[in-house]
Amino acid sequence: MLNTARSQRLDALRAELMDLRSAVEDAERTASVPLSRAHPVHAAGAANLIRYVALRSRDLRDLQDRLTAEGLSSLGRMEADVLRNLDAVVGTIDAALGHVAPGDHDNPGPDAEPRPPTPLSVNAAALLGGTVDDRDTRIMVTLPSEAANDPALVARFARAGMDVARINCAHDDSAAWERMARHTRAAGTGIRIATDLAGPKLRTGSLEPGPRVVKVSPARDALGRVIEPASVWLVAPSADGSAPPPGEIPVTDAAWLARLRIDDTVEFTDTRGRSRYMTVVAVRDGGARIDGDRTAYIGTGTVLDVDGRETRVGAVPSVDQALRVHRGDIVELRPDAEPGFTHEGRHHVGCTVPEALDVIRVGDRVLFDDGKIEGFVRAVAVNNGRRVAEVEVTLASPRGTKLRAEKGINLPDTDLPISALTDEDLRALDDVVGFTDIVQLSFARSPGDVARLFDELDSRGAGPLGVIVKIETVRAFRALPEILLELMQRPRVGIMIARGDLGVEAGWERLAEVQEEILWLCEAAHVPVIWATQVLDSLAGNGVPTRAEVTDAAAGERAECVMLNKGPHIEEAIEALDDILRRMHGHLEKKRPLLRRLRAWSHEG
Repeated sequence: MLNTARSQRLDALRAELMDLRSAVEDAERTASVPLSRAHPVHAAGAANLIRYVALRSRDLRDLQDRLTAEGLSSLGRMEADVLRNLDAVVGTIDAALGHVAPGDHDNPGPDAEPRPPTPLSVNAAALLGGTVDDRDTRIMVTLPSEAANDPALVARFARAGMDVARINCAHDDSAAWERMARHTRAAGTGIRIATDLAGPKLRTGSLEPGPRVVKVSPARDALGRVIEPASVWLVAPSADGSAPPPGEIPVTDAAWLARLRIDDTVEFTDTRGRSRYMTVVAVRDGGARIDGDRTAYIGTGTVLDVDGRETRVGAVPSVDQALRVHRGDIVELRPDAEPGFTHEGRHHVGCTVPEALDVIRVGDRVLFDDGKIEGFVRAVAVNNGRRVAEVEVTLASPRGTKLRAEKGINLPDTDLPISALTDEDLRALDDVVGFTDIVQLSFARSPGDVARLFDELDSRGAGPLGVIVKIETVRAFRALPEILLELMQRPRVGIMIARGDLGVEAGWERLAEVQEEILWLCEAAHVPVIWATQVLDSLAGNGVPTRAEVTDAAAGERAECVMLNKGPHIEEAIEALDDILRRMHGHLEKKRPLLRRLRAWSHEG
């Protein structure tokens, strides 16, 4: 029999829970988006999402503490079914108060029927392939350019554990995309193809070209001894005047080049005024390789001499330039396409989306190159009829950070008047709808962006394709419930946490919190999530993972899919991720620990 004090506490808790229940039901009835718009497979998820958003609009931490103190559920795992979890706790309280007979619904015996597949697992299988009984977390792999011409490479990815092949439409061309898709189909019938539309990319414009010079240097050991000579090929000028590939330098006189023989000495004065001697060590039709043991800077017009016979170096590429930006500097962001430069301590650089400068405001944050440089708009002015923003730099390396051309610009506080679908995206959509399973929308910021993609797919007869919306801006994160409700009008949909740009905009210190909230909201909506950006990047890039990225990959098991990017060791990364996810599946399901027998220290694997 309960004492009076505990009965009163339980009565108070029950009243609060019933108040919560009424509030979430009211939210469902008064939702601004009619739930009837949701596709039938998402009807329950859409209603539950509305309830969950209403519930999480309150601070429940005090209530959770008091529930835990009474030995009741703290509501910490209620995303999948808000009303069921509230009712379960109320039912437990009623049983404790003697209002109803205690039940055993939450503690099935050993002979109970296995749990049916959850709506989320069903939706994940529909979008990402496989069955609800497969490894819960799929693996998406970004196909490198080589995959267009190497079907064996794609087959190896499939054997290693690839479930979804991602084709990045920001690279290569439609013919290469189609070949990648064909090779993926041949590699395994169950592998889904996702094509990623590039979206509008805010980047820095071009910079003034640097000097036309090539640096060649020997490699030396710790004692300064040459272990690999400075080496370069002298080649005949191309017929179309195009620049030669790296490691080659054109000369203006093809006849001079044809007379070179092994052991000839090529003399020249480099661009610093240093005398240099290099030896011909190999010849081929239209070229000769010269080696030396000193560093040399060889520029356009440098005179080369062999026994009194001279020629000049042809046009070599310009050295990539960079603006060295320090804290406190001013970066003038301009809409024009003129090359950027630095003058009297002020940096001038173009923006590839000039519409951004029409709406940027004083005080708005501006981040360059994945947040390596950060500042705020100090002033907005009109110079020669052009609207420019003066950005005062608040974050840069103490020695200055190099800002190069075509580096990303993030404007987290600016409401950009641009569509998530560019003209280039629409052309790409024309090319891919015939062979893709899923279309990934980049740079979405509102439900309107999703609606437009649906219209474009319908106009191409591609309405049944799956759609994944990438959340990579703070604006999209804030609009996520509305984006989800718009997205859920179609049956096969998902959300990607694009942690690169999202981390830049939200701030790295907030990224963990933001990605957690995305996981919660999507679980409430029964919409699968793809965990993306820099997963096992060190392993894929150099063959050796860091401890931190292994832990990060393991945390990805809470999503329905983890994405890997390209790299020379990507096959190893796929195998490692497959192993990590299979091991973690025995320990964790979303936020719920699974208390299997611990054996990590044993020899059982």
